[in-house]
Amino acid sequence: MHATFRWYEGNEALADQLAARADEVSAVIGAVPGVRAYYLVRVEGGTVSVTVADDAAGTEASNAAAANWLRENMPEVAASPPQTYMGEVVLSL
Repeated sequence: MHATFRWYEGNEALADQLAARADEVSAVIGAVPGVRAYYLVRVEGGTVSVTVADDAAGTEASNAAAANWLRENMPEVAASPPQTYMGEVVLSL
């Protein structure tokens, strides 16, 4: 399994904005082959989204799908792209 973390620094409100559009977000990320889970987390100083997929191709595709959707639906957010981290899941409970 692989995971990707998208850190939207300085945008705590984004978590609520995306949660309000949960059906759309679910449709976009859920359509990516191999996606197992998606989490949206409001943290101090920003918003983090986490996607877990079967492999690196799934996490890369979820990053692209998220970026495209934000560009089309929330261009003010897309103007400041997230810091993105991807890697292999080494422990899952």
